[in-house]
Amino acid sequence: MQTFVLAGGCFWCLDAVYRVLRGVQSVVSGYTGGASAHPTYEAVCTGRTGHAEAVAVTFDPAVIPADVILDVFFTLHDPRQLNRQGADVGTQYRSAMFYTDDAQREQFEAAVERASGYWDGGIVTEISPLGEWFEAEDYHQDFFAKNPGQGYCMAVALPKVNKVRRSYAEYVLAS
Repeated sequence: MQTFVLAGGCFWCLDAVYRVLRGVQSVVSGYTGGASAHPTYEAVCTGRTGHAEAVAVTFDPAVIPADVILDVFFTLHDPRQLNRQGADVGTQYRSAMFYTDDAQREQFEAAVERASGYWDGGIVTEISPLGEWFEAEDYHQDFFAKNPGQGYCMAVALPKVNKVRRSYAEYVLAS
């Protein structure tokens, strides 16, 4: 198993997308990249903790290649938007990849290079060492599945899930 920690806007969207892919063992929403100890959702939302909303995606590379996990990341958010994704604004919504070793950093750099081939404009995705990881509150875990009729889920997360289902159909779990 391999784990990538990725941030690309609200973690509800990333969580929802990665849960539909074969070979993904777990998706955990959380916070990283900041300076304060034990951040809460409310504190992170202020933008003052320095943390990003992120997901830790654990997957089996024999079932779904690491490059696919990373290419999905660049499909489901706009990596050209600095400290935001759509209407979600603030450093907590930044595009970021948090690596645990040099090999992972190199994988992330290669993914950015691949993504630059299909995104016009400069990619602003931050590639940083993984600092302390804080698991988000329970109600954020698998939020989309628990709240399918919620406005944000319908307007923002669902279109991203559908886009990835179309673009990566060979890796999508059977319904």
